[in-house]
Amino acid sequence: MTTLVRWARAEWGALYVVVREPLLGRGWRAIPMTIAVVCLTAALHVVHNQPWGYRFVENAGAVRAEDPLGPALLRTPLSLFVPALDLPVWGALVQILFVFGIAEICLGRRRTLALAYAATLAGTLYARVGIWLGPGHPLGLPGSDAQVVDTGPSAAVVGLAVFLGLRYGAYVTAGAVIAAMGIEVALKENLAGKEHLAAIAAMLVLCGALALRHRRSRARSDIGSGLPPIRSWNLRRGPAQRRSWW
Repeated sequence: MTTLVRWARAEWGALYVVVREPLLGRGWRAIPMTIAVVCLTAALHVVHNQPWGYRFVENAGAVRAEDPLGPALLRTPLSLFVPALDLPVWGALVQILFVFGIAEICLGRRRTLALAYAATLAGTLYARVGIWLGPGHPLGLPGSDAQVVDTGPSAAVVGLAVFLGLRYGAYVTAGAVIAAMGIEVALKENLAGKEHLAAIAAMLVLCGALALRHRRSRARSDIGSGLPPIRSWNLRRGPAQRRSWW
């Protein structure tokens, strides 16, 4: 076995084991929510590009930091599925199909949607905080960004990718996504890039909280059962054992 194959198995083996059987057994029926999300995103893109539908999509799913918080929060769920007009929609659809599909199989529909919404909401709220901090602050944003539409489905895709990578032991992949978003901000400092970083930060906090809760729960269980403490476990676990903290 070559070094590359061994690395790929160690990096993506856990995800492959979980995803392979449902896809082989059920095909597209294994990811009905993802298919629905892809279709909804494509439909909103088509409507958004029509003279008669542009204002409807803007009013229902376009979120800007200058908007009142209440209406913005009501629009945020639909904003998950409104792709940016200045980017090729096929790229967004492929990303959604791939990342949401894996997440739906690995995490379930409700958790996938909850995490996607949390990542998008993190970006939306960060934009308001960043504008309040101002351009002079390291985390601040210029006032002109208040009129820029939020990033859409890409924040959810980035957040889900990082969460899946950390949960299933694909640490290099998760690190690569984080690094790519950091490079994006360094090369092209825009609102979308910083919202991606906010979504990643939210997922890192969530992963840390879940891992800490699992460690404490397992420690209490070990103490009650007389097992050795967690620090003495063998850390070289197999793929199926690396995904037990949620």
